[in-house]
Amino acid sequence: VFPSLAQAQASVANEVYQELGQPSVFLFCPTEYCSSLCSPSPSQSCYLQTIGQELLPGIGIIWTGPKVVSQELSAVLLEEVEAVLRRSPVIWDNLYANDYDCRRVFLGPYMGRAPGLMSRLHGLLLNPNCELQANFIPIHTLGTWFRSELGSCAHPDRAGVEAVAALGDSQGAQDGSYSPQDALELALRDWVAEINQQALEPGR
Repeated sequence: VFPSLAQAQASVANEVYQELGQPSVFLFCPTEYCSSLCSPSPSQSCYLQTIGQELLPGIGIIWTGPKVVSQELSAVLLEEVEAVLRRSPVIWDNLYANDYDCRRVFLGPYMGRAPGLMSRLHGLLLNPNCELQANFIPIHTLGTWFRSELGSCAHPDRAGVEAVAALGDSQGAQDGSYSPQDALELALRDWVAEINQQALEPGR
């Protein structure tokens, strides 16, 4: 029926999206969901070109970055992806994912994401460690990063000073920029407080 996989996927996704009444959040994960899976590149991929052209504009498209687990996300790469998809991508961030190797647990701060990235995104999802308690620092530092991004977007001329400062000293860097080390220290402080609080609960 369809001349290509991309056209088949776009047709089915569009039909489901319309049948559901075009919900405000409807996400599509393409077969080529990172640069390393694209042939020969995102901008020259016939598959992604078709997806970008055929998929209805209200449908968000998931992207993981240069690789399935991307150490860095840059504005330059996102510009290329945005152009071929004809919309800002939804980043599905696998920075902390360990389902592919459960011997590893990732406890460092959220990092490797270029400043000002949020303005180029339709959304961001964080794929966490499989172990629940190991995600305190990842999620806490993601929150600090997100607040700094909101501050920068609200006050590009002041790098978000007022917006971030208004959130309180513990919520982000006071100059509006994100520091992974500062974010890690904030997360560790709050995590210790959380552990101590749990230790005082009856039955612990």
